[in-house]
Amino acid sequence: MERRKKILFLPFLQIPSGHYQAAKALIEGMEEKQPLIHFEVADILSYSYGKIEGLVSGTYLKWIKAFPDLYGRIYRNNVYHNLSENKRFRLYEQLFLKQMRRLLVEKQPDLIVCTHALPSYLLNSLKEKGEISIPIINVYTDYFIHHVWGIRHIDYHFAPTYETKEFLKQKGVKENRIFLTGIPTHPKILKPREQTTFEPSSRLSILITGGSLGVGPIEDLISKIKGANKFHFYILCGTNKRLFQKILKLGKNNITPLEYIQSREQMNDLYDKADAIITKPGGVTVSECLLKGIPIFIYHALPGQEEINLEKLEESGLIIHLKNWKTDNQSLEDRLSAFFQDKIKVQEYQRKVQKYRKQIAEKHPSSILMQISGMVEENERLLH
Repeated sequence: MERRKKILFLPFLQIPSGHYQAAKALIEGMEEKQPLIHFEVADILSYSYGKIEGLVSGTYLKWIKAFPDLYGRIYRNNVYHNLSENKRFRLYEQLFLKQMRRLLVEKQPDLIVCTHALPSYLLNSLKEKGEISIPIINVYTDYFIHHVWGIRHIDYHFAPTYETKEFLKQKGVKENRIFLTGIPTHPKILKPREQTTFEPSSRLSILITGGSLGVGPIEDLISKIKGANKFHFYILCGTNKRLFQKILKLGKNNITPLEYIQSREQMNDLYDKADAIITKPGGVTVSECLLKGIPIFIYHALPGQEEINLEKLEESGLIIHLKNWKTDNQSLEDRLSAFFQDKIKVQEYQRKVQKYRKQIAEKHPSSILMQISGMVEENERLLH
């Protein structure tokens, strides 16, 4: 009996981050069409060191909360400084290379998809040494590419933006190896049939989110809602039950808290009803909203990746940054009204989003992955 083809997905850490969401989006996009392929997900940290992963995840979240500026500085200096140079991370090699070799022997994948930089770095290193020949795909889950990502010996790249595609070309990656996919979104988050037009006179539905963990200064933001009847705010609390209860107790008829939404169909319906979203610049959330054409207002960015995402998205005009909202006297409704009532601003924003959407491949990233998987199979057949 013929062995089932295996695709191994490598995110990092087990907190419900964009790396996992992107992997899930690709797997679920392929599962229906390719039932004979076996999909596996592995985290190199928990595979290598077991329960230490939980400690590392917890420490990472506490560090970001307690010393955001320090974390941001270290992150930039370590992975985002002098991007033209090629950097080695010997500590990562010492900690994980041996375990990565073991993982590959154990799993025997036919194709590997990295949705996080660390596994990509390790596999790039093994390919450079000539130890492995398995085809590898990098799926970038932020709006920039940093030092830790392995690039030179990686076979295919799913680029989030035109700028990142150009960056990869400068790094020597051939154009036919780069697919401009955007950050993968779940196949159940559907493209709208037509671009919505805004009618500021009607009551607008606004989504507010702090990511799946419900972190960020959401409570401060809620205190800026003054009760104007033009808006209804839906607060996505993620797994933060305390936040959900607190908003519920406020008893405001223009604010509805929502618990963690697992169902992508439900999330798709929410997006369809929303006139705008107020969020952090997490790659997957922003990617979903760009697909939907919903105006994206950014109220907070976690240090490190999100701060750089914010810079990149602001440069390309794909988001509206709510600067200094904590310190000024404007209500949230006034800030939103200022945007929606300025027709020129709205049209200019929509033009930039449309331009971005036109650059992205028509095919869902999972279809491109399926195509690559087919090519890998064909190459193997020819070799044998």
